[in-house]
Amino acid sequence: MSKRYWIILISFIVIQLATSGTAALLIAFGFSGTFDELVGISVAITFSIGFLVILYLTLTAKPDEEFSRNKASVGETILWCILGFFMVYAAQIVANLIQINLFGIEPGSENTQDIVAWATAVPFVIIVVSILVPIMEEIVFRMVIFGSLYKRFGFWIAALSSGFIFALVHFDFQHLIVYMLPGIVFAYLYVKTKRIIVPIMAHVGINSFVMLVQVVFGEDIERILEQMENMQTIIGGLF
Repeated sequence: MSKRYWIILISFIVIQLATSGTAALLIAFGFSGTFDELVGISVAITFSIGFLVILYLTLTAKPDEEFSRNKASVGETILWCILGFFMVYAAQIVANLIQINLFGIEPGSENTQDIVAWATAVPFVIIVVSILVPIMEEIVFRMVIFGSLYKRFGFWIAALSSGFIFALVHFDFQHLIVYMLPGIVFAYLYVKTKRIIVPIMAHVGINSFVMLVQVVFGEDIERILEQMENMQTIIGGLF
């Protein structure tokens, strides 16, 4: 792993740990909002700064020769960005089915619920989670970690290792497989196209979809579901 990659990795770790420090500073300067507002603003500030740092380090790093050859064409890149979204979505469905049928774990990530609460309190968190975080995570877990392991151990060891670390970082240990399987798909997209933009766009797409469904249109969807349940109750009563 190059020196610049180590700096990117260390920067990402610092970002993960810095949110609590940002929250402490906000409190010290007299912040008096709710807990979700406090965390939401802290996440927005910390990850926005971290995104700029990691993006700069990435753009100024020497390109990895392994992933500089035989890159997908523009047309292929666009196609795989679209296919990648559906592949990741399918991976999440498979992961949830495995958890339900083999381990009896119901869908619903506590990590996602927390993020939804922060995004509801601080709407800018939607941008952070939908765009900034996926870009940082793909740079760190696919370009840096997976890319470095891939050259030494091949696809499966690199994909499983980077996918497992990716899952651990989300601190939702009950749903590790829900993060790990998409992580493997992201790695496949990177190797297939040799373009980091492909797993980035697939990751942005799936995160944006979750934010739209659970935050932006969450109340509307919940109201529609309640209306459907009421209609079923009325129809059931008629018969």
